[in-house]
Amino acid sequence: MPTLSYAPPLPRGAGRRAPLATWWLATRALGALALLAVGAVHLQQYVKLYSGVPTIGTLFLLNFAGATVLGLALLAPIERVAGRYGRVAIGLAALAGIGLAATSYAFLLISERTPVFGWLEPGYDPPAIMAARVSEIATVVLLGAFLAAHATHSRRSS
Repeated sequence: MPTLSYAPPLPRGAGRRAPLATWWLATRALGALALLAVGAVHLQQYVKLYSGVPTIGTLFLLNFAGATVLGLALLAPIERVAGRYGRVAIGLAALAGIGLAATSYAFLLISERTPVFGWLEPGYDPPAIMAARVSEIATVVLLGAFLAAHATHSRRSS
């Protein structure tokens, strides 16, 4: 015959913390993956089309490098490694990722209408342009949601 054991009731709000923490971590991880996709699209386009274009080619390569570093930082357990500065570091990495993605999106829109550094986007690769737009928007939305949850959690734990 099975024995029943008594479990004390959970503290008020404890049931909501676990799903919120999971959601918070999911937005961070998905935002990091979207940021890595931003970098991957820029690397693919650099190799395929833009490596010989002065300034623009270099910017594509730098975009890949920045997105990769920030994306990997967001996937790493920075809070544990950086100690008391971990929460600030992860917030800054998320903010930098949003800035990189938003800037990439803005410059793509501008380069389709006006020359940037003497270069007007000819639209050679519509699937890559769409992949860039989707990954940049996803990065901004997901990391923005993460930062909102991060800021809310920081205020509550202070």
